[in-house]
Amino acid sequence: MIGLRGIRKTYGRITALDGLELDVREGEFFCLLGPSGAGKTTTLKTVAGLEHPDSGTVELDGKDMRGVEPYDRGVAMCFESYALYPHRSAYDNLASPLRSPRHRLPAAEARDRIGAIAELLGISGLLDRPVGQLSNGQRQRVALGRVLVRPARAFLLDEPLSHLDAKLRQQMRAELKAIGAVQHTTTLYVTHDSVEALALGDRIGVIRNGRIVQTGTREEIWYQPYDTEVARAFGRPRINLLPGTVTEDGSFRSADGKVELPVRAQARAGTDVLVGVRPRDLFLTGPGHELTGTVYVTEVLGRSVEVTVRLGEQHVSLVAPRADTTGLRPDDPVRLTVRPENLLLFEADGPQGPGRLIGTR
Repeated sequence: MIGLRGIRKTYGRITALDGLELDVREGEFFCLLGPSGAGKTTTLKTVAGLEHPDSGTVELDGKDMRGVEPYDRGVAMCFESYALYPHRSAYDNLASPLRSPRHRLPAAEARDRIGAIAELLGISGLLDRPVGQLSNGQRQRVALGRVLVRPARAFLLDEPLSHLDAKLRQQMRAELKAIGAVQHTTTLYVTHDSVEALALGDRIGVIRNGRIVQTGTREEIWYQPYDTEVARAFGRPRINLLPGTVTEDGSFRSADGKVELPVRAQARAGTDVLVGVRPRDLFLTGPGHELTGTVYVTEVLGRSVEVTVRLGEQHVSLVAPRADTTGLRPDDPVRLTVRPENLLLFEADGPQGPGRLIGTR
């Protein structure tokens, strides 16, 4: 188990971690999601012992790591910058952890382990090549393999798929989750990609400005996001957020009065709010709460089409099968239906920050 208790870390006037609290359960694949500068990499380095917090404690299996050197913590970290030996072969880079006094294996066992990891990562044919001659994506896989090749109490992975092409990235997501499940190794995985977080994480933590904003399963994060910024971070196309007010009966009415939606609001009438409607909960056909608008633009996405519809002064996006969009042109009138059970209601964004969730259907 990894536990971070009130971790604060500053670099001069910059606060990287601001009282960060986090628990990663034993054997869990935990994804830490956040934008650049949120404190993700600093969190990993603090767990690994490469950075020392100004205050707070790091715990591994319930033991305080204060004063424990990185090599005694039993964690393995994959850096986004690879941190490889460029003049050595891919095989030598993979073998380097197994040649250290702490993790030395018999030569035959080391070869078998390296071969299995190389095959899993699709780099078996690259083992004899110097790392300096490999592409960025190939180096990334070697760096990941060097972490996975040795036993560890926990894996700390810093955006390990960021330099892979889209097809290989999707394949590696499945392989990574399988590795964690087979080896029963606690994994703390850092990413800025919400698709990766949803695909990989047993649980997800959203980090912002050095603090954990929300932790939960993918379902909890998706259906009950803490605030509008968390809601915007998950889903492509992004969630539609329409400004309006709470009505006397607790429903939502848009600012121009042309959109009304049945949301249970925990706020008094007249309160400024934002209603959240995910594109997958809007349809051009089917039963549901009806809205009328006009087509603004369409964008073909292979077998589906992203349709942007003008509802009064606002625009909303949805994704529909191509068959349902045949013949649609800009300014064509359309009738939308919305799945009301998944509507979300937030406080209006303000100077104090993103609006918090205050109601659902």
